[in-house]
Amino acid sequence: MYRFLLTPRWWGINVFVLLAIPFCVFMGSWQLSRFEGRVQDHRAATEQATSGRAEAARPLASMLPVDKSTSGRRVTASGHYGKQLLVPGRELDGKRGFYVLTLLRTDSGKALPVVRGWLPGTADPAKAPAPPAGEVTVTGALQASETPGNGVAAQGGLPAGQTAAISSASLVNLVPDRLYDAWVTLDKGDAGMKAVPASTPSGTGLDLKAFQNLGYTGEWFVFAGFVVFMWFRLLRRELEFQRDAALGLVPEDAERTPVPSG
Repeated sequence: MYRFLLTPRWWGINVFVLLAIPFCVFMGSWQLSRFEGRVQDHRAATEQATSGRAEAARPLASMLPVDKSTSGRRVTASGHYGKQLLVPGRELDGKRGFYVLTLLRTDSGKALPVVRGWLPGTADPAKAPAPPAGEVTVTGALQASETPGNGVAAQGGLPAGQTAAISSASLVNLVPDRLYDAWVTLDKGDAGMKAVPASTPSGTGLDLKAFQNLGYTGEWFVFAGFVVFMWFRLLRRELEFQRDAALGLVPEDAERTPVPSG
């Protein structure tokens, strides 16, 4: 009864099924591992941001460049404050406001963007406290340059003295200084402003990409199940055809016509 499985047509079907199922399972498992990796990165980044507040601050130069292992760690840097900018449209504790960002010119010749604090309301230079004069030493959490699209709005046409993203790529067009590809948010808000908490590194959160990986996992396993279902469906139809032919229920010309796979 099952001799038809040895025909060229069924050899092709069987080979396809034997290749398709392991491939779908492999791809589903790979997507699942990507999701689990993002969950682990998120957990590790959260723990690092929490533990980083208690550890001793280290010199800025020893923590560069910023990566997943250094983002959120406490650093210290010295220099003189220079140009000040505002970063509008930032929320803190459920309220909308803006960051006060001041460049710290260090002895290295580069300027370090420092978020001195957050203020509620519309970004207004008159509300932002002036930075301290003379040499200062700042201590805060090290952060990687922001990228529009990762929780940062890609705003354009902002007034002079404002920037949408805290990144060297954005600030290089606004200030004459050479910039670090990093920034620091102070442990304590300066001049009565609220301190801005450190954020986790880009790519370590449970964002849309993470749940896309989870969705793709389900899709690949569904594909594998669909392949198995279709194989059994074709097998059943072939057996029904063979049974009907044995009972003489299939016309002679139909016996020579392959059973449609649809």
